[in-house]
Amino acid sequence: MAIIPRPDVGKVVSAAQSQIDRNRKRIEKGLDILLARQEPPVGVTPRDVIYSRGTLRLYHYRPMTEEVYRVPVVFVMSLVSKPWILDLTQGQSFVQYMLAQGFDVFMIDWGVPRPEDKKLRFEDYVQDMMPACFEQVQKATGEDEFTILGYCMGGLFALMYSGVNPDAPVKNIVCAATPVDMEGMGLFKAWAHPRYFDVDRVVDAMGNIPPELMLRSFEMLRPLDRWTSYIRLVDNLWDPTFVYGYRIMYKWTNEQIPFPGETYRQFIRDLMWENKLMKGTFTIGGKRVDTQAIKCPVFHAMAQHDHIAPFTATKPLTDLVGSEDKEEVILKGGHVSLVAGKNAVGRLWPRVAEWLGERSV
Repeated sequence: MAIIPRPDVGKVVSAAQSQIDRNRKRIEKGLDILLARQEPPVGVTPRDVIYSRGTLRLYHYRPMTEEVYRVPVVFVMSLVSKPWILDLTQGQSFVQYMLAQGFDVFMIDWGVPRPEDKKLRFEDYVQDMMPACFEQVQKATGEDEFTILGYCMGGLFALMYSGVNPDAPVKNIVCAATPVDMEGMGLFKAWAHPRYFDVDRVVDAMGNIPPELMLRSFEMLRPLDRWTSYIRLVDNLWDPTFVYGYRIMYKWTNEQIPFPGETYRQFIRDLMWENKLMKGTFTIGGKRVDTQAIKCPVFHAMAQHDHIAPFTATKPLTDLVGSEDKEEVILKGGHVSLVAGKNAVGRLWPRVAEWLGERSV
């Protein structure tokens, strides 16, 4: 007769209790999310608003070291996203990291466009607002030179500004996840084909492009991502660290902001359809954006799995500029994880700080 070992009652009870505790935590965290309780704080690094106009805010972050590098760093964000993705949370903030390394950090926050801002064009950003912000940076630091660090479309702004102002005192340019060759934009390029997409009708009817339209277009690039993220969330609801990180990223992803209508029209017509920046024929306010006239050091970071700014769209950036001192890196991650979150802490941020440190004295 086979002898069936008796189960260890203590282990069984312990395993059952562990599962009960885990399910209780799942329920608690699930309710927190559903009821939007205890929203995680974001963008909390101490700062001062040193300039404002309309929705625009220029932040000067308070130093974290006794001495700072001579050349200040100005973060420039995209038009369609909240800037706190670069100041995510304690210990996962690009801004905070750069401050801790001794940099004097500023940020241009374009704000949320109002209905009357539908008339804003690239000219308004590149030839008016950006120069005004840089002038304030110079006043605050007493230094003539500055570094521009642009994320996504912020990188395009850096290239546009420097391309139409080749004599501006731009000491360095850092671009992250910045598409320049619109032939490589994949589904975005296909969806925006003039045969199917009447951009004039859209802008004339809507004014600013609604954030819901922008968000859904991003989601359609990977339609299963939202649902797989929900599955991962349910599996990890018991883990407060996972839930905290999920809630922050979910909050940012769903806080897309309107795209100013006339700028969107320019973006589609001049960049997406005609690829003028890549061809060297793009003009702003009657002045050609001559990227070959950019001679300052340029650092260019790309993400291996970026589906919003694909590798084929970002790769030509270093060839566009006329700098002799230029470096490009391809890092693991996607469009957001390249610059934000726990992975960026050990990948991109140290590379940027080390590269800039040698060129900011």
